[in-house]
Amino acid sequence: MSVINFEFRNEVMKHNASLSYCYQCSTCSGGCPMALITQGKYNPRKIIEEALLGLEERLIDAQDPNPWLCSTCQKCVELCPQKVELTEIFTLIKNRCFEKGSYPEAFYTQGQAVLENGVAIPYSKAITTRREKLGLPVVKTAPVDELKKIFKETNFEANISRRRE
Repeated sequence: MSVINFEFRNEVMKHNASLSYCYQCSTCSGGCPMALITQGKYNPRKIIEEALLGLEERLIDAQDPNPWLCSTCQKCVELCPQKVELTEIFTLIKNRCFEKGSYPEAFYTQGQAVLENGVAIPYSKAITTRREKLGLPVVKTAPVDELKKIFKETNFEANISRRRE
């Protein structure tokens, strides 16, 4: 049995007041490409329902349904008749998961790449050469020193190293 956490519910509601307008019509899930691809395993309506009910344990600890499957395509937001900002709510939930060290391996790998290179997916020599031949501009990366300052202030580096398996 899941425990209702009113503090979590109130935090989510305070973060995004549009959540209170959701009447669980399921339009978000019906139009979600990830719900389609996962045959309903990923379910935006269910995440919103659990947030409304304050079921932090299911959303953050069990990740059922898994908020990391959201591709932030914004289709749910575009379709929502109540204009609920679902992806903002999903981001809040993912941030809570991250703070607890519960996130996918790919997120960890990309976070480490950004810390080391200034980009999540560094360009290989082959791609750089191909871009030159095509006359495309050099892609600039963020200065790693500046990123490290941001990561330090946001406690990113400490959280990224605390990953739970």
